[in-house]
Amino acid sequence: MTTPRLEIAKISKAFDDRRIVDEIDLTVMPGQVTCLLGPSGCGKSTTLRMIAGVEMQDSGTIHVDGKLVCDTVNRVPPEGRGIGLMFQDFALFPHLNVAQNVGFGLPRRGSEARIKELLGKVGMQRHIDRYPHELSGGEQQRVALARALAPKPGIMLMDEPFSGLDDRLRDDIRDETLDVLKEEGAAVLLVTHEPAEAMRMADEIALMRDGRIVQRGAPYNIYNAPVDLKAASFFSDINVIQGKVEGALTETPFGQFLAPGVPDGTEVDICIRPQHLKIDFDRQGRGPNPTPSEGTPARGIVRRARFMGNESLVEFTMDYDGSMLRAVVPSVFLPKPGTALWIMIRRDRCFVFPRAA
Repeated sequence: MTTPRLEIAKISKAFDDRRIVDEIDLTVMPGQVTCLLGPSGCGKSTTLRMIAGVEMQDSGTIHVDGKLVCDTVNRVPPEGRGIGLMFQDFALFPHLNVAQNVGFGLPRRGSEARIKELLGKVGMQRHIDRYPHELSGGEQQRVALARALAPKPGIMLMDEPFSGLDDRLRDDIRDETLDVLKEEGAAVLLVTHEPAEAMRMADEIALMRDGRIVQRGAPYNIYNAPVDLKAASFFSDINVIQGKVEGALTETPFGQFLAPGVPDGTEVDICIRPQHLKIDFDRQGRGPNPTPSEGTPARGIVRRARFMGNESLVEFTMDYDGSMLRAVVPSVFLPKPGTALWIMIRRDRCFVFPRAA
């Protein structure tokens, strides 16, 4: 059985009596990219700093390749953990050129070949004699990656490393970075607050909230089986319809929804993403016939419609209670405000959660 490259158990950290990280468990296997995903202030960066050794945990243990590096009593210093670090600001030395930045901290013997190898991988070999101020943001990011990988760390920690790049460049840099990291075989723990970045890069996502990991899994699974309403809404816009369970069913203006295992009388939130609403035309005050897969149609009046590039966003005021629902339609669909349309909800794409107190 393969030993985890990184394993943390029951890690906690408090500042001023406020617990920022609360008993986190996490493992990262060799060659695996794990994204620690969550909103600002949830404890992601603090977790990374404890793993790196620049912050001391209050409790819990950290193992690297099966060896204990910190348990609040025994502590291996940061430079002895075999961990590479890459942060938002890249932190390149302004007085050193590209080659000197990448080779900083390497032993002289053999370092020239390693520097050239990494600069070749990140497409920066022709800039080897240039200084950081002569490079673009994307080029600085590539140099920072090469420098972090130069000592051949077993683990790479990355804290929002792409946040300073413009949107067009960011996707290319992410993909290039992922290719290099996979080639190097490092276990990667990437901190981000952007779901799209986590979905694009991760083999596994650990979703954090209020200092805890609330859900872990492959991107597909965590997106399509969110643990609660907050998890669903973190990954995308959602529509919420409320109801009450009776006999494992919830009655709504869109027909009945299954709520297996939920006790009778429980108030629930039925969550549906905008792209999973089906829109149909009004037929002299009537909508389409109900179906088992899409339930009963409910009528709404268009508030506004906007073209977003690859899709159109349509907002409705619903007849049944005046609430607003949003639908996303592929390509161009721009009905005029005031138009009556009918909406149906795909039963295989909705989530039913007991309403939080």
